[in-house]
Amino acid sequence: MGQGLWRVARNQQLQHQGFSGQGYLTREHGRRIATNNVSNANHRKQAQGGIDIYHLLKTRKSKEQGFINLEMLPPELSFTILSYLNATDLCLASCVWQDLANDELLWQGLCKSTWGHCSIYNKNPPLGFSFRKLYMQLDEGSLTFNANPDEGVNYFMSKGILDDSPKEIAKFIFCTRTLNWKKLRIYLDERRDVLDDLVTLHNFRNQFLPNALREFFRHIHAPEERGEYLETLITKFSHRFCACNPDLMRELGLSPDAVYVLCYSLILLSIDLTSPHVKNKMSKREFIRNTRRAAQNISEDFVGHLYDNIYLIGHVAA
Repeated sequence: MGQGLWRVARNQQLQHQGFSGQGYLTREHGRRIATNNVSNANHRKQAQGGIDIYHLLKTRKSKEQGFINLEMLPPELSFTILSYLNATDLCLASCVWQDLANDELLWQGLCKSTWGHCSIYNKNPPLGFSFRKLYMQLDEGSLTFNANPDEGVNYFMSKGILDDSPKEIAKFIFCTRTLNWKKLRIYLDERRDVLDDLVTLHNFRNQFLPNALREFFRHIHAPEERGEYLETLITKFSHRFCACNPDLMRELGLSPDAVYVLCYSLILLSIDLTSPHVKNKMSKREFIRNTRRAAQNISEDFVGHLYDNIYLIGHVAA
């Protein structure tokens, strides 16, 4: 990061010294430009009380004092630099620049970029609240969830981070990417009320069916084996997909039951085309014939496009 900032400042100085897009300027002409720019820069510095970043960096480097002290930079530049750090590095930075690295906006950004929704975001903060402390609690709760989902959710509720509501828990899961998908699958299988609200958060409007199914299984991972839970997921997806695309369903003459059949066909086709254990892959003609036999109202072209999508993009539940 220090080298990057040094290069930016150095490039700015080189431009002042006479580099242009078409090549080098003459040395004399470049010297005049550099002199005028330095004069203008000094004038602006005196008028505005600004800081000459390049000379500040050059002075500190010549004195072998290491990277520039962020407190000597404009606050907006310092915060921009620190905003690229993760939580661990920001904690280390707070040992040097305590006031800057402990800024609430920096920690608020870290919290919301990792846990997009928490009930506490929409409440008046309690006395003594800080986003740095909240980040530590969210991290602790996520680790607890990945070991025991029920205990993790109870931890979030005990700290006032989440409300005891299936809808709030579903929003938290939908906007969080740090939860272990295997533990999450177990939790959703046990909490069907949370699963229902989680499904309704998906918007499949104007999406092609295989792409929508992939998005669905990225948030709600499919079980490794067929069973009642997989059937439940496909059923809920089918109804949600139809609800998001009523005009398309009328145009194609599809019902939730027909979409359910198509989803199962896509999963089976995905396994057939991607599994190394299947030697004789299903052809496009076979897929069209088998699918239209199960759902007769579907056009041959539409089923053919489904096959092409799986063939070119891959498994819908990978």
